[in-house]
Amino acid sequence: MYSNELVCNIIEYLNEFINKEITIDELSMQFHFDKTYIIKRFKKELSISIHEYINSIRILNSLSLFRDDNYFLSIGLKNGFNSLEYFSETFKKIVGVSPTIYKKFINYKTGVTQEEEILILTNLSKIYNIKKNAIDYLNHRKPTESYYKAIKLMY
Repeated sequence: MYSNELVCNIIEYLNEFINKEITIDELSMQFHFDKTYIIKRFKKELSISIHEYINSIRILNSLSLFRDDNYFLSIGLKNGFNSLEYFSETFKKIVGVSPTIYKKFINYKTGVTQEEEILILTNLSKIYNIKKNAIDYLNHRKPTESYYKAIKLMY
């Protein structure tokens, strides 16, 4: 079964503009569908809300910056969060620990309890699965007419 084309387009749009402010109203205007329909269809297809998807991908993208950047505000701003408070709150909600504890975890592995380490690893696995599911979803997109033309040209 093929993926829904609208949802594929929304995923691609979100991924392209993930570091900018994205609203449901903007998605509605961009794709010419009612906001309620977009929200429900995305959730039905991916089993996650658009908001959860955006925040999970932003947090996932921020993880690579923790080794080189000591300023959480800078990391947050680079990944589409407009304040340190919102970044920290979202980070803790998704990763399970504060950015400070995560920084200790990746740099030293000291000062982190075994429970925190398990929580971090469990939640990181969930975040990676969200990204993997989105990629898998895009890979099940119905081939376009140009795809069929390209195949014909090969033979």
